[in-house]
Amino acid sequence: MSDKWKKLAQPPPPMFLGEKERDLVKQVNDEIIERVIGQQVLYFPIDIDHTNYHPLYGEAIEKTFLPPVRVFALVEYGGEETNFMSNIAVDVMDKITIKFHRRRLTEDQDLEVQVGDFVRYGDIYYEIMKKSEPKHLFGQPEHEFETIAECIRARDGLFNAS
Repeated sequence: MSDKWKKLAQPPPPMFLGEKERDLVKQVNDEIIERVIGQQVLYFPIDIDHTNYHPLYGEAIEKTFLPPVRVFALVEYGGEETNFMSNIAVDVMDKITIKFHRRRLTEDQDLEVQVGDFVRYGDIYYEIMKKSEPKHLFGQPEHEFETIAECIRARDGLFNAS
């Protein structure tokens, strides 16, 4: 009985987490997001080649967009937020958070999420205000698998999809 819990001479080898395992995670995520959850947005990427950016500040007053791309993602509605602007008006803002599957976007749809791009969720257009890539696959920093975009409702007249 005393040798039942005997200490090993060496620790076991680390788990091997290679390309096959990463492909399995991608396949499972694709199926769950597209076939089970089924939320989708229309993504309007900025056309960098045809948008006239300011030479000093790098900003563009009028942006040119590429045709929209249908993207499956996880969308969280953040609700309405009301701000009182003293002596001016009351400002109401809708917010959503979109969680994109990074490999699906970059490898399959040739799309990169950028701040300033627009998305349509339901009948409402939102502008991406913040982008983050917080999760690494299996703790490997070179393999990110999620891109999160925090969006606010676009003001009327700011974005024209036609």
